[in-house]
Amino acid sequence: MKKREFLKTGGAVAAAMSFPLTVQAQGATYNWKMATGWSGGPLMDLGAKAFAEKMEQFSGGRFKIQTFPGGALGNALKVPETVKNGVAELGHTWMGYDWGKDPTTVLFGGYAGSFDSERMLHWLYVAGGTEMQRKFREQTDDVISMPLFIRTAEAFLHSRKPVRTLNDLKGLKLRTAGAWLEMAKDLGAAPVTTAGGDVYPMLERGAIDATEWGTLYENIPMGFHKVAKYIIYPGVHQPTAPFELVINKAAWAKLSEADKKLVDMVAKLVTLESWLKVGQEDAKALDFYRKSGNTVIELSPEVQYAARKIGLDWATKTAKENKYPFFAPVFDSQQALDKLWEGASGWRSVKTKAVSSK
Repeated sequence: MKKREFLKTGGAVAAAMSFPLTVQAQGATYNWKMATGWSGGPLMDLGAKAFAEKMEQFSGGRFKIQTFPGGALGNALKVPETVKNGVAELGHTWMGYDWGKDPTTVLFGGYAGSFDSERMLHWLYVAGGTEMQRKFREQTDDVISMPLFIRTAEAFLHSRKPVRTLNDLKGLKLRTAGAWLEMAKDLGAAPVTTAGGDVYPMLERGAIDATEWGTLYENIPMGFHKVAKYIIYPGVHQPTAPFELVINKAAWAKLSEADKKLVDMVAKLVTLESWLKVGQEDAKALDFYRKSGNTVIELSPEVQYAARKIGLDWATKTAKENKYPFFAPVFDSQQALDKLWEGASGWRSVKTKAVSSK
């Protein structure tokens, strides 16, 4: 393409992008509070705060959203309740915290039987997942819901003890959340749950042997590596982890259709950007841990296979029990995408190293 043609095309794209932002600069103004489950770190910076900043930017300053750390406006593990009660107009949480009330939440939030984050993004945005999530939360919790932030596979553990085999998991006191609380027991572990702010001191004083939290990169600012020598990967308990934006229904109802679309667009943008950022930084994190004096351990295949089987067996059983009206349809929808993508590593990937014929 000639230079002037390129510039002409680029100008047209820029003009097209600027048009909706100019429109969004006109209309009602909002001063909202956002409750979160986080004391800080990438979940706050790349999730909650990034959403607030982009909403202000793309609305021409009409949306002012103040983010609050976990516990400031209500229970850090019960953000949807805080939002439903009108204490905050918005909330940022992980849906799986509500698994005890309805296990369908972990299908949206990720569990040991989930596919990876790329497949999850496809399911959410082009295979009906986001629509199912919104319908589920509105009918069961009376709030508006959509994805906001997604991470790659988590680190399996930051541990004071080496963990590689099923035997190493026996009796291990680990901090976790969601359905993995029960599934980890099937592997012989002794799991407990607690809010994020309590994890470091519990690990430091030995009240727990190990913790899972986020990805290799996300865990750096948490400082777990300072009090737990061993880094264990991959996160078989959490191959993906989409997080959630919850919105008070009364606040949502006051928005114009254009502003509702703006919220949808910004939440999706932040989710995609978080995936890209976390993935890139994860690639750098192992070197950081090694230079910090940590020992990096890969879980044995038997643990990886066992964890996924436990997850899928649990989901299959829960779907058949039919106690929760949304569980089976959501699980079936995810399984359909998994089947559609079966063998994708073959037709989407190119071998980069020669294989010897000897």
